[in-house]
Amino acid sequence: MTEQGAVLVTGASGWLGAAVARALVSAGRDVRTLQRRPSDVEGAVDVLGSVTEQAAVDEAVRGVSDVVHLAAKVSFAGAESEFTEVNVRGTQRLVQAAKRAGVRRFVFVSSPSVAHTGEAIMGEDATPAQPQRARGPYARTKAAAEIEALAADAPGFAVVAVRPHVVWGPGDPQLVRRIQERSAQGRLPIVGSGAALVDSTYVDDAVDGMLAALAAAERVHGQAYVLTSGEPRPIGELIAGFCAAAGVPAPARRVPAGAAVAAGAVVEAVWRVRPGDEPPMTRFLAEQLSTAHWFDQRRTRRDLGWSPAVGVAEGLRRLAAHHAASR
Repeated sequence: MTEQGAVLVTGASGWLGAAVARALVSAGRDVRTLQRRPSDVEGAVDVLGSVTEQAAVDEAVRGVSDVVHLAAKVSFAGAESEFTEVNVRGTQRLVQAAKRAGVRRFVFVSSPSVAHTGEAIMGEDATPAQPQRARGPYARTKAAAEIEALAADAPGFAVVAVRPHVVWGPGDPQLVRRIQERSAQGRLPIVGSGAALVDSTYVDDAVDGMLAALAAAERVHGQAYVLTSGEPRPIGELIAGFCAAAGVPAPARRVPAGAAVAAGAVVEAVWRVRPGDEPPMTRFLAEQLSTAHWFDQRRTRRDLGWSPAVGVAEGLRRLAAHHAASR
């Protein structure tokens, strides 16, 4: 194992990035972060800036041996050029600067959506990223960025891509909060039957998997791995669990999958003309809510020497405890 220097975490003002940075600090690492806002991670040194800014990137990688790259534009809608600038060009800029600075290990945090083409995924491993067929600007640009990152893998510069799937847990401001709020308002339907099996990843398991990928990078470099808790649940059951944890009613209204996809296409067209906050539905979201997507985790666990320690049932218990303590 190469001697450890400082580790850079990009995107640490986000919920998941902050969790990764805190875990590295707890592990005794010298942690630096790069994002536009302070990370508020005690013990980490913030470099304020963006992966779109060369000077900030150069400063952030100086003296660093490891990088965990989470910074990205994440949304269901928006101008493709904005996603490209952050997700693709930002990754290119960071990879090139890291190589020049002598970084040894680089973990690119990707998404299973980079290989999702609208069909069900049942028991597959990490298949190649497909930017031409991925659904939506986020998935397309993350797919292109993953390809760029892995192409930079070389002797002395070990690159690994990890694709955590449906990460959730206490304090999640995106997935869990939106599900709970929309369900409480009666605005969240079950798309299709609600029986499609879906993998998910409790936040602590996702963080542990990323750190395992960093530790194993020099053995498994050049490869992509999907991270999940390995416990696929019916999507309706998982959503109901999130709602129950907050004490709000689970969705009862059902919308046929085809109707949701059609509605998503209409919403996307409207958002292109009059952009707003996160759209209530997109074609990608409708497909994610109505088709199975669960993954073979055997290679991930074998190669990374990692297995989830929390899982779905215990994660839901912790989520409910978090809400109870917040009331």
